[in-house]
Amino acid sequence: MGGSGAIVFCGKKRYQLIASKRYTNDGNFGFTLVREHPKKESDQAKETWYEYLLIEEKIPSFTASKLDLGLNNRQFETGTILKLYSYQFPKGYSGFAQDLNQSINEFLFQPALPILTVDTAERYPNNKVLENDLFGLKRRLAAEESEYLDESFSENFSDDVFGKMKVSCYVFKTKVKDYDLKKTKKIIQDRYFKNSMAVMFSLNGQTHGHYTSEFITRSLKLNLLKSHLLIHVDCTEMKYNFRKELFMASRDRLKDGDETQFLRSYLAKKLSAKDGRLAEIEKRRKQAVDIDTSSNTSELLKTFTKNLPIDSELAKLLNQTFKLDIKKEKKTEGRKNRTSNEKEPTPFEPKRFPSFFRIDTNNNDKKEVATIPLNGEKSIRFSTDVANDYFDRIEEPGDLKISVLNIKPNNSDGGTKPGEPKEIDEVFNVVKSSPNKGKIRISLNPKNELKVGDGIQIKASLSSPNGDIEELFWVKIADNNKPKSEIPKKESDNDLLGLPKLVFMYKKTDDDSDTDVTWEAVEEATSLDVDYSTVMIPDAEGDLLNRIFINMDSTVLKNFKSKEKNINQEQLELANRKYYTSVYFHTLFLYTISKNRGYEIRQKVEGKNELEHVDLGQYLKDLFDHYYSTFILNFGGMEAMMQGIGD
Repeated sequence: MGGSGAIVFCGKKRYQLIASKRYTNDGNFGFTLVREHPKKESDQAKETWYEYLLIEEKIPSFTASKLDLGLNNRQFETGTILKLYSYQFPKGYSGFAQDLNQSINEFLFQPALPILTVDTAERYPNNKVLENDLFGLKRRLAAEESEYLDESFSENFSDDVFGKMKVSCYVFKTKVKDYDLKKTKKIIQDRYFKNSMAVMFSLNGQTHGHYTSEFITRSLKLNLLKSHLLIHVDCTEMKYNFRKELFMASRDRLKDGDETQFLRSYLAKKLSAKDGRLAEIEKRRKQAVDIDTSSNTSELLKTFTKNLPIDSELAKLLNQTFKLDIKKEKKTEGRKNRTSNEKEPTPFEPKRFPSFFRIDTNNNDKKEVATIPLNGEKSIRFSTDVANDYFDRIEEPGDLKISVLNIKPNNSDGGTKPGEPKEIDEVFNVVKSSPNKGKIRISLNPKNELKVGDGIQIKASLSSPNGDIEELFWVKIADNNKPKSEIPKKESDNDLLGLPKLVFMYKKTDDDSDTDVTWEAVEEATSLDVDYSTVMIPDAEGDLLNRIFINMDSTVLKNFKSKEKNINQEQLELANRKYYTSVYFHTLFLYTISKNRGYEIRQKVEGKNELEHVDLGQYLKDLFDHYYSTFILNFGGMEAMMQGIGD
């Protein structure tokens, strides 16, 4: 940051030294001091200003071939030197080579030149690391991919509104090295999210604005990935008139205008798609606890809902969040186990460069491989053998180019002569996805340039050192106004009345148990840490509460049961039932009321000035972990509470 943007952090007197010598090594070494003008009573201006040093109306200079300015293993010959006096580090920074280096890495996602950050032992005698190089966060993520990243991918978008942009997503592992989930999460947050920038918007490699993780939970509705997803949006190729409305002049935050709102909505829609990569990753992580718990929860829920009056306010409240139906008892036929003769897929063995590239459908370059609704979108998939990082890696990256070869207009408008070739962006909004285990996907959305019945010949070219591999195919524009026959959805009697599933979790489970889950499995599926102090963990998907995991090995439950001396089996079961029913229904109603009332929760985080958005599920977990569960167990009813007050 140059000019007055940096000098305001140079102590109270605000001094900055600027010195320079031409790269051709001719001329003098010139220097000047920039400072904030000390305001005097005689000054006519209402505000102060910045001024620079002149001697006899000239920039001071002197002849010098080499100077010892403390550079790394060399003397100064040509270039520019900036010295910021009494520079104020942000609160909590312990040094330049570590803390500030980490922040610069985030703000310079892909710098034009590498940077070396150096501390002095005199100023920081306790720092073990005094020198650290800096290549930007993109290169750092690539270097540490095997250790910290679960996977990464990119999407290239083109649209009439904003032009072009590339979005890269980095999904971190839930556990690294020998650390548990809690320690891993802290390491990842400290290492890659020091400034709470979960979504970074950059221009020419420099971050100009960001969203916090609230975008992931509120807009993408991917609660599970809140602490493990980093998104980079490259705005360099956007249309200038759109891009200039995104960023403030300070280049540190986004404006709150129409363009910014459109971009947020567009990103949320594209990245949260049900058939998208992020949804696939979240679904895969949740499979660790994807079990059928209806046998030990359905009776509890049915008994509860049957006792609710149909027109009660309680039922209405639940109905706003859950599909609450009072159903008649029906006998359900046993589900037959399906046997599959399908063979396991052959493991994908990626290559550094592609050896083939072909469309995943019959293609003779004459018949259309797909029909695309005029105002809709269609995905077309290709097979290849190249590695997933082919489009995004730093060394020897590849590219996929899409072009239009021919346009055949429909006969209703007259004319049979083939149309002239056009750029793909003139006739389609295009999304190009990076390779994923041998598959590449492109999505095409027709623009108003095209009409129903038009045929378009497209060429897809995948780059390769031995020459581009090309695939030619036709698509046809279809009418999207044709009525679709709706197939009535068959309702299941075994949907637990639309309420969230109750799942018991233990530190360890019996080998023959198919209804209980372990702490480790829950941690993997929710990205929330579990120990003896944990009472429950709510598992939400967007605004929908799917499951409530209740810890049956919690300290709260053990303390509650220890109050009874010589407890028998019946009392033990009663205590367990009171525990999980109280926790379940209190969680259910706190979640429901908070969601329907539209509450947002923010928390003060140590070392940060701004309040941080807290997911409702995380808030409720924290609430139950800190005495709330003890309270509802010991004073669960009004009689118990009044008895406690009386005593």
